[in-house]
Amino acid sequence: MPGIRAAGTLLITAAVLIASLAEDAIAGVQPHEAALLVGFFGMAMILAGAIVDGFGQHWTHGVQATAVTFGVLIGALLLYSSRSEILAVLDRTIGDVAPGRTVVNPEGEVVAARRSDGTFLVTGQVNGRDARFIFDTGASTIVLRAEDAAHLGVKADSLTYSVPVSTANGMALAAPVTIASLALGPIEERNVRALVARAGVLQINLLGMSFLERLSSYEVRGNRLILRGKGA
Repeated sequence: MPGIRAAGTLLITAAVLIASLAEDAIAGVQPHEAALLVGFFGMAMILAGAIVDGFGQHWTHGVQATAVTFGVLIGALLLYSSRSEILAVLDRTIGDVAPGRTVVNPEGEVVAARRSDGTFLVTGQVNGRDARFIFDTGASTIVLRAEDAAHLGVKADSLTYSVPVSTANGMALAAPVTIASLALGPIEERNVRALVARAGVLQINLLGMSFLERLSSYEVRGNRLILRGKGA
């Protein structure tokens, strides 16, 4: 069935684009998770087309295609369910961290790789919800995007934009808040000072000094950012 195969191919292409270009969560799902799900459905559609074509030729071909499809889908589901462990093993095997990913090494340090634009992207959790930050020692506090604040447990009606901040587009006002919990891997801090920028001011959240100054240490070594909690 050319139609269903074409649709599957489009989904796989969309998955590649999401993985390569997306920065923000999609319907509450992190970009790499969304890419895996979209790619899985694309692959399933292509395999479904193969089953239909098989039965169109002969019932034995259809049965064979069905068996192969179930085997592939079960294998894909097993790989997806173990994705975190597999990625950690790959990181240790190749001795590297993929740009834009955050991993925890055996010493309990949080390590991130420099991206092609020179920045470090760090993933963590704010109030138990997934969040992504750009490492920024020039920011005196954590700064959250207004677009992410509600998802991260910050109530919009509680925000008072009263703190002047300097942005790439000039001066702007931000709202002071306190983050109940901010965790990067095993590193967790509570009651962290932060600001919420107005909508459209930031492209991504900033990991500033109100969190970094609580660490035991942090350093940039080559193309690696290394964060150490007090217990590391």
